[in-house]
Amino acid sequence: MKYPKNLEYVKAIQKAGANLNNLAHLSPVLNNLGEPYHMSGDSSNGISEKYLEKELLVHSQGKEEKYLVELMEWVDEEAMGAFFAADEELSTVATDEELNEAIIDEFDVKYSKDGIKLLKAPQELDCTYSIRKGTKIVCDMAFAYCKSLRNVVIPDSVTSIGGGAFNECDSLRSVVISDGVTSIGERAFAFSSLSTLVIPDGVTSIDNSAFWGCESLTDIVIPDSVTSIGDGAFWGCTSLSSLVIPDSVTSIGNEAFSGCRSLSSLVIPDGVTSIGDLAFCDCSSLKSLVLPDSVVNLKGNPFCSWNGELKCLSPYFIYDNKVLFDKDKSKIIAFRDKDTTSYIIPDYVTSIGDSAFEDCSSLNDIIISDSVTSIGDGAFEDCSSLSSVVLPDSVTSIGNRAFKECDSLRSVVISDGVTSIGDGAFQFCSSLNDIIIPDSVTGIGIYAFGECSSLSSLVIPDSVTSIGDWAFYYCDALRSVVIHDGVTSIGIGAFIGCKSLKSLEIPDSVTSIGFGAFSYCYFPYKLKQELISRFGEKIFG
Repeated sequence: MKYPKNLEYVKAIQKAGANLNNLAHLSPVLNNLGEPYHMSGDSSNGISEKYLEKELLVHSQGKEEKYLVELMEWVDEEAMGAFFAADEELSTVATDEELNEAIIDEFDVKYSKDGIKLLKAPQELDCTYSIRKGTKIVCDMAFAYCKSLRNVVIPDSVTSIGGGAFNECDSLRSVVISDGVTSIGERAFAFSSLSTLVIPDGVTSIDNSAFWGCESLTDIVIPDSVTSIGDGAFWGCTSLSSLVIPDSVTSIGNEAFSGCRSLSSLVIPDGVTSIGDLAFCDCSSLKSLVLPDSVVNLKGNPFCSWNGELKCLSPYFIYDNKVLFDKDKSKIIAFRDKDTTSYIIPDYVTSIGDSAFEDCSSLNDIIISDSVTSIGDGAFEDCSSLSSVVLPDSVTSIGNRAFKECDSLRSVVISDGVTSIGDGAFQFCSSLNDIIIPDSVTGIGIYAFGECSSLSSLVIPDSVTSIGDWAFYYCDALRSVVIHDGVTSIGIGAFIGCKSLKSLEIPDSVTSIGFGAFSYCYFPYKLKQELISRFGEKIFG
């Protein structure tokens, strides 16, 4: 049973006025145990209520008043549900039950039997479509992959557009969104062909990936009601040339405007407090940005692969010689000198932030001081000229993708302090021919050395307990692998495609090997049969 909201009880009872005496005959509201229903809570205006047998006790501003339980309908399950249908937060999911009982219109579009939800449109829909009046919810994926759909009219009754509702509608040119819409779900218009769009005033947030990959989008109006722009909201909107972020916005998500290469001007409003990693990555036409004094949190490097002029007004960060630090200069947030070939990390730096040096393609040499303890996710990703790296003993962790796609990297010295090698840490380092994993390392992440096609030998120390999925996949030149006692599990596809690997000893400590771990490894027949007898044929796929 759905019971009235706290304030609805108060509101309706007060409306009853002189009729209260006529309601004394009402039966009590019972819970599922047959006892008088009790509930308490605090509303936004400081009123709290308890539902009692035939009475509502209201406590407000130190004063208590009792009201009789309001209206016969409120002790009738069916009537109560109907009365409060307008206030119910309807799910954007189209359930199997709803689809089975659906009403189908002349375009084969399915609606819920009460007409409130648009459930699903056929992918072959080829027209300009007007959603029925009275519809409140456009469900998740409702029009997804309707590749011939050209225009959509959304009536005022609609309040929510579900996740992926118009995903990959690549003929969709125009959508009229009514003022009633308050919610636009994740990937709602991803990969559509929209060119212009006005977001109505009721929308408070632009969800993750809402306009992801909308390459034809040239202009969009964001209303003052919006307070947050989600992760990847406008990622890859390559034609978006102008945009005004209203003062109401307080947060900009990861990759929010990444790849908006035509965006020539943008002002980050004073109300913004948080900006995500890669938020303005590869905005190649953007000449300048000002980091306002309201910004207190930068996640990763918002300015990766962007060469425009940066001005920092926030007291929480220091911008010095094209390097953006936190306020005490202990962390490198963004290295922006794209022309330098070498850099010595100062000894006051203790951490290299996520994506800090990403895409510094001219950087050939980096000296990491022994003050540094952590290297963040993607810290040196795609530094295509980086040839060698020595990690000092102070470093304890190598983040996910830390050196991914450093395809000139030939030599890496990992210090004894490192305990974990992150997922994809050295993936696609095609020139890496030698790596020594120290005894301090306990885990090797998934894809850690995937497609390191020059890596010829490998010793896994007894400190390591697990080798992640796909950790050494397609290391074509890998001829020798020594796995010491201590390793208990080898992940799915860990050595798949290591076609030069002819010999291998797996210690007794290994109790689990994932599916296809040694697929396309051309072991001698005897060795292969031995491994099959221990771990089953699944390890060869």
